Amino acid sequence: DDQDVFSQNAWDHVPPPTDQEAKVAEALARQRSMPVPESEKSKYNDKPARHWDIFYKNNENNFFRDRKWLHLEFPELVAATQPQAGHVTVLEVGCGAGNAVFPLLGSNKNPDLSIIACDYSPRAIQLVKSHPLYESPPAGKIAACLWDLSSTTLPDNVPPCSVDIVVMIFVLSALHPDEWCQAITNIHSVLKPGGRVMLRDYGRFDLAQLRFKEGRLLSDNFYARGDKTRVYFFTLGRELTIDVLSSLPQPLFSIEQLGVDNRLIVNRKRQLKMHRVWMQGKFIKITKGRDQSSLAP
Repeated sequence: DDQDVFSQNAWDHVPPPTDQEAKVAEALARQRSMPVPESEKSKYNDKPARHWDIFYKNNENNFFRDRKWLHLEFPELVAATQPQAGHVTVLEVGCGAGNAVFPLLGSNKNPDLSIIACDYSPRAIQLVKSHPLYESPPAGKIAACLWDLSSTTLPDNVPPCSVDIVVMIFVLSALHPDEWCQAITNIHSVLKPGGRVMLRDYGRFDLAQLRFKEGRLLSDNFYARGDKTRVYFFTLGRELTIDVLSSLPQPLFSIEQLGVDNRLIVNRKRQLKMHRVWMQGKFIKITKGRDQSSLAP
């Protein structure tokens, strides 16, 4: 009952409410009635890095909380920080202000751990480099660099086949769907054979999607926020597998784990219930000659 719901801040594996289908239909009808005009789409799509740079100028490192939950969701990251883990290179793409890499670095006990933080916002990279742990990590090392994941080049300090784990948290959703193939190709290039991708992103009909008003819809499930940054909402078994992974010249990753995280977040003070939908997955780099049948959803 409602009293039990408000006894905690969050609940995992909660199905949507019974009236969710009606809410979705109403929200999509409202959004589709007045999409972003074709003549205005270029201001969101032409220079997306600039909009994220303005975002970090305005918010610095105060907007996102440290992502300490990564240690629970992706135990491979915890294993990389253990004293005897050996040489491990972790690359976070779309690192922002460092809310994922610094909790990892702060708990690190592996002297051979190397963390590389990349973002296409110069101001985000400045924020990472200004963090106290950047110059004085407890163990291991960290480097930050400017890189557009959708570009045709790799970062200068990241050679091909040099990374063990790539972390992508709400990153693919910020790209235009036309940029996905190049982005995934780049991730495949930097990973060692058998290297892994740890991914979390927005799921279809998440609360954030349903809250968008008129004048924000760029294309199906792809929106422009008020600050001009963009966001896409994925669905299981289609974009994250077929469109993103399999529409490449050849399959590049096998799926180790892929699922939907339906979570109920509550505001006990205001007695609000918020249904969030996230996609979460782990993918393994396929090397030439390996059986690729595991890519099927």
